[in-house]
Amino acid sequence: MSTKEFDYDVLYLGSGHGTFDGAIPLAATGKRVAVVESGLIGGTCPNRGCNAKITLDAPVALQQTATALQGLVSPQLELNWNATVAHKHEVIKDLPGFIAGLLKDAGVTLFKGRGHFIDPHTIAVGTQQLSAEKIVIATGLHPHRLDIPGRQLAHDSREFMNLQELPHRIVIIGAGYISLEFATIANAFGAQVTVLLRGDKALRKFHQPFVQKLLALLEKRGVTFIKNTTVTSFSEEYGVKQVHYNQTETVAADWILDATGRNPNTEGLGLTELGVAYDEAGIIVNDHLQTTVPNIYASGDVIKKKQPRLTPTAIFESKYLQQLFAGTTTAPIDYPAIPSVVFSSPRIAWLGLSPVQAAQDAAISQVHHNVLDNWYRHVEREQYGENILLFDKEHHLVGATEISEHAEDVINALLPALELKLDPAQVGRLIHLFPTISSAAWEGL
Repeated sequence: MSTKEFDYDVLYLGSGHGTFDGAIPLAATGKRVAVVESGLIGGTCPNRGCNAKITLDAPVALQQTATALQGLVSPQLELNWNATVAHKHEVIKDLPGFIAGLLKDAGVTLFKGRGHFIDPHTIAVGTQQLSAEKIVIATGLHPHRLDIPGRQLAHDSREFMNLQELPHRIVIIGAGYISLEFATIANAFGAQVTVLLRGDKALRKFHQPFVQKLLALLEKRGVTFIKNTTVTSFSEEYGVKQVHYNQTETVAADWILDATGRNPNTEGLGLTELGVAYDEAGIIVNDHLQTTVPNIYASGDVIKKKQPRLTPTAIFESKYLQQLFAGTTTAPIDYPAIPSVVFSSPRIAWLGLSPVQAAQDAAISQVHHNVLDNWYRHVEREQYGENILLFDKEHHLVGATEISEHAEDVINALLPALELKLDPAQVGRLIHLFPTISSAAWEGL
């Protein structure tokens, strides 16, 4: 079958960042592009992830600054959960329509419904069948839910961000991004928060000494951490929920957040019948994001990969596929350095090699900084902050990690030095706006 015998040149399953950042410029090249979406246009990040979360976090960050500036600022800042959730809705409510408008303006055809494969080139959406030369699976992830008795009593991250009233006692199960970020938010808004960790560590991919400092600060604010737990069931009696763990232990809750991870959306697509290889970690792709069926590709969080499952990663993959399909590249995907951040208070951010990885290479030097030694950190009376910068023998930056209220800004500022492998002379030619956190970050280089 020739390309023109297909309905579309490229059809995407899912409309998140793994799709629209590439589908829009691809359609602008004259390719016939379609997108199938069963939920909100834009996927997780704009509608029930990044954008919503950072809106809920904004008052928390402001409160931390106001608390540090007491005596200069008065009275004590009080947070309003109901108003903040309403504000979150105002921030994100128009995003699906806005993204849909961008797609349609570029010439992308949108189909509403759940799609599944009929054959390698055909997707069924309700009673319609759509054919395409190439199909991209960009269906993302969904919250994992513990399969234990009483599981219906627990909730996921989407439900947390839509709570109209903040419960008094919240129990969070998990030790990743969602757990620590939402524990920070709920605690700041006045909830009594208990976090159950399966092991004895949280945020395992981050520098553990910094993570331990974060946990200690959250404990000081009233968050309770219970380590080495195995949650066995949930129950409810007289309106009070109980989380049962380690056979004999319980903790009472008004609301339970299951933050035990996220799973790839691979079920119900017909992948097994087609021979598209995947496992519980996601769809298996080669270095061109091609699945085991040659005309079927994958993009975004649904891919099994070692790179962080973050919005910028999905954007990069989507734009790579756009270039591949438009014929402007035939090269394999070459991932750049991808930074990660936990939007807790304080933040922990990380880029490149970790201190643990660097310790295994004698050629890598580690430079530790107490960021409070910089005068700018005293403008907002920051109380804690340190970073570690890692350099190779030629003094190129190869890794950086920081804990502070502005860690994300520092790592963003350092990103070009690492990705572009700037040498000391090149770094010396960069003049930054002053006074700023970014200019202070580069003093360590």
